[in-house]
Amino acid sequence: MEGVKHIVAVASGKGGVGKSTVTANLALAMAAEGYRVGLLDADIYGPSQARMLGIGEGVRPQQAGENRFRPLEAHGIQAMSMAFLVDINEPMVWRGPMVAGAFQQLLTQTAWDDLDYLFIDMPPGTGDIQLTLSQKVPVAGAVIVTTPQDIALLDARKGIEMFRKVKVPVLGVVENMSLHTCSRCGHSEPIFGEGGGERLTAQYETRLLGQLPLALSIREQADGGRPTVVAEPDGEVAASFRAMARQVAESVAAQAEAGPSISFGD
Repeated sequence: MEGVKHIVAVASGKGGVGKSTVTANLALAMAAEGYRVGLLDADIYGPSQARMLGIGEGVRPQQAGENRFRPLEAHGIQAMSMAFLVDINEPMVWRGPMVAGAFQQLLTQTAWDDLDYLFIDMPPGTGDIQLTLSQKVPVAGAVIVTTPQDIALLDARKGIEMFRKVKVPVLGVVENMSLHTCSRCGHSEPIFGEGGGERLTAQYETRLLGQLPLALSIREQADGGRPTVVAEPDGEVAASFRAMARQVAESVAAQAEAGPSISFGD
């Protein structure tokens, strides 16, 4: 992985927990902390980062020599997605090996420019792309996204176990949709349950990186191409994401000190 110091996978056991929204905001928060950051959308079937980063349909990356592409830039970070290479309105009717091959090409044929961190927005589950990532490149660690809901926690456990089996450190857990506050009366309620993130991190002896509210603004800003860290940089949610980014950087540094150094480009 030329041009990349640390790779961080952001994953969930199931879809619908806000993983892509968390990935985009976490990457932008890391950039706000002063790091050079890239974001790779590894969801071949349903790429969403192009829209979240405000990159319009039909925008294509430029070539960087033979068989390589320059990442697109948005909000100060570098980005690559299948959405930049195909018509996103056409379904990708591919079997697993084709999907894994496409992901490997996105990963290795993108000319990343001197990144401190490359965040990879993983597809849901524990399948081909997860295995390809762990086998092809050195991953500094994984962040698991879940909601407090029991069903989501069951799948999050599978995600943690999967990364442990392939020797990828789990840097921590982000609990999304933790609490909903009514915009009219101000009443707060844990719609999806509570305490799930704490139980999960205690079971696996990892850290709870942060808890995010179930808020309409987070969804609207991501859909509008300006995630919360960019749209409301001084707000509470942006502050939470920046705190998470600092914890990720600390965990990656600790992993590098504890284990053998990761060598790129050998």
